[in-house]
Amino acid sequence: MPPLSHDAASLPLFARTLDRAGMWSAVVSRGKTLRLTDLGGGANVGMLLYNADLPVERYNMPDTLKGQHTFHLRHPFCLHSDMGRVLASITADSAGWHDTVCGCSDARLVREKFGVRTYQEARNEFYRNGLECFLIELAKWGLGRRDLVPNLNLFSKVVADEAGRLTFIPGHSRGGGIVDLRFEMNTLVVLNTCQHPLDPGPYRAAQVLLEVLPAAPVPPDDPCRISCPENSRAFMNTEAYCMLRAG
Repeated sequence: MPPLSHDAASLPLFARTLDRAGMWSAVVSRGKTLRLTDLGGGANVGMLLYNADLPVERYNMPDTLKGQHTFHLRHPFCLHSDMGRVLASITADSAGWHDTVCGCSDARLVREKFGVRTYQEARNEFYRNGLECFLIELAKWGLGRRDLVPNLNLFSKVVADEAGRLTFIPGHSRGGGIVDLRFEMNTLVVLNTCQHPLDPGPYRAAQVLLEVLPAAPVPPDDPCRISCPENSRAFMNTEAYCMLRAG
């Protein structure tokens, strides 16, 4: 795992633990790091990203993958927007593989795999699904179904065979595993901890710790910036955009 992407002496600016398929959304400003810690192992964090100042700009899965010539994400890759800019960079990563193509669960999938457990029956132990969690959080920001795009699945590994069949790898993320996302723009982060849609295990709710920390300045030789020419150009686009907005 690469060095941590913030001053180790810094205290978190914000911290929260999510469980029971928890959900969360907030604006994380440029120059901050969002650290996600898989507390017990086997977590999945579904995530959507939007330019907080102009939400029509958002994470773009095809551009992120083709620009970096990859099927999955890890350090030192970046998360690209649909306007050729970098929303965030993966500056530290213990898992080494994060799914980008499988989307999220919905009510039908959860019902078919696990049955039905309603809030009236089980209170906070009721069954949630990723789609509804995304929509609940998006509504808080005036966004909705039309704003959904293919999401990230952090901590989850899915591989493809020669025929293109996808296989989920259980136990990929270990307890205490982390992902650091350094934000290069003011970004609306929308996430939930629902299971990966291909996870073959029983219904469960992993615990994930969220921490927002100050990030160190980005040097010219930053590994994420120089990892490929496409990232270097996207960083230049991002810096020009942020400088002009700042006046």
